[in-house]
Amino acid sequence: MFAKINSLGLMGLNAFPVEVEIEASRGMQSFDIVGLADAAVRESRERIRSALRSSHIPFPTQKIMVNLAPADKKKSGSVHDLAIAVALLAVTGCCDPEKLSKSAFIGEVSLSGEIRTVAGVLPMTILAHKLGFEEIYVPFDNAREAAVVEGIKVFGAESVAQLTLHFSGRAVMQPASHTRIGEPDYYGALDFADVKGQQNAKKALEIAAAGGHNALMIGAPGSGKSMLAKRMPSILPKMTFEESIETTNIHSVAGLIDKDDPLVTVRPFRSPHHTVSAAGLSGGGSIPRPGEISLAHNGLLFLDELAEFSRLALEILRQPLEDRQVTISRVSGSVTYPCSFMLIAAMNPCPCGYYGHPTRKCICTPKQVKTYLSKVSGPLLDRFDIHVEVAPVEFSDLASSEKEESSAEIRKRVQSARDIQTERFKGTDITCNARITSDIMSRVCPMTDKAKDLLKGVFDRLGLSARAYDRILKVARTCADMEGQEVIGQQHIAQAVQFRSLDRKYWE
Repeated sequence: MFAKINSLGLMGLNAFPVEVEIEASRGMQSFDIVGLADAAVRESRERIRSALRSSHIPFPTQKIMVNLAPADKKKSGSVHDLAIAVALLAVTGCCDPEKLSKSAFIGEVSLSGEIRTVAGVLPMTILAHKLGFEEIYVPFDNAREAAVVEGIKVFGAESVAQLTLHFSGRAVMQPASHTRIGEPDYYGALDFADVKGQQNAKKALEIAAAGGHNALMIGAPGSGKSMLAKRMPSILPKMTFEESIETTNIHSVAGLIDKDDPLVTVRPFRSPHHTVSAAGLSGGGSIPRPGEISLAHNGLLFLDELAEFSRLALEILRQPLEDRQVTISRVSGSVTYPCSFMLIAAMNPCPCGYYGHPTRKCICTPKQVKTYLSKVSGPLLDRFDIHVEVAPVEFSDLASSEKEESSAEIRKRVQSARDIQTERFKGTDITCNARITSDIMSRVCPMTDKAKDLLKGVFDRLGLSARAYDRILKVARTCADMEGQEVIGQQHIAQAVQFRSLDRKYWE
């Protein structure tokens, strides 16, 4: 007997269709799987055999051959277990394969017959819908994630036994209801109202959030750099539906989805330790997995103690910061992950942390200071739109009983500026000012004559690079948007230049 059941595989973020072909013929009892399957797929034979036995379903006493087509594409993981098990149910007469021609099956089968969760269900469900499948059967805990996709019936299966009852009509399963995007929950985030003083740093981070700009904070230990950065998620603008789906896709592949709240509705905040490897940042493995920069897609990547990261890890950020994507090539294939993120970094000015401190003496030699700062290369430094010096907090600020501005109030201004940008870039791939491309720079960044003169003087006097010129203009565009101005004025250029001066103070 021959039967064919539909399944789906995953390579990076790219799902692909898999046909599970099964043939039961006369001969010595055996159970073989072919079709370029890795060890995890081949091991499914024993899992499925035990699962059918635990579900009181007789295993066929025939020669069983399973082919995972296309045979030239590598199949990995346990995602095909459920489809293979259903194919066996088809040859034993427990279900009609003709009725399942418009259905797809993904999931891992346990020895007891339970169906366990797998990673990457959302991108596979999206592909199933595009391919015209009417139903998809997934593990019960993945059902809410898959039900994000409209136009396809999603069935969350708990066990193989439950599926046999469903196929026989004795206990029909009900499809999962569509999962809708709710309002983002900021209440668990830290609040800027807790930060005393540091008005200049707060303003810099507000501008960074409004325009999606990268920012570098330099200051002595205890000045509040990490405290400020950890409160950034509370002022980031709302995600669009498209951004939410893109981000959820990546987190689904990485296996980081919450089964009860599967949609990522709050912009991600990733803060890897400075011992992270280059592969941990960019992604990797024999089957390439997303790294920290991809998990921060549409969100924020915070690198604390920037100069303590390895030189290789830092330099690997340069290309993704420009291209907004990272390509990982392995023997098994090449995978491209999106990584459009805001980079916020914090560092001390020297090994002891007190170089340039107004009251405490630095104990480092000039050579030690230079060596420490040189860990951050010029090309990487040039990719930060905003540089801000975080000064030590004054006692008067700490002792003040005056209430600081809350994150909710700051977020209103950030959202208002981002709404202006959304309207400006409607119909393009650009989402914020930091992503403005050079071909439209002159059109979307008109300046007054005084602003042009000021920028020309700064460019000549400081010897800025073309990239620095663009970034100053982008920050000035955001400053103008926050004031509701369409034309960039002299004050906006001055504010943007103010946030590009620390490289001249510390690195020269």
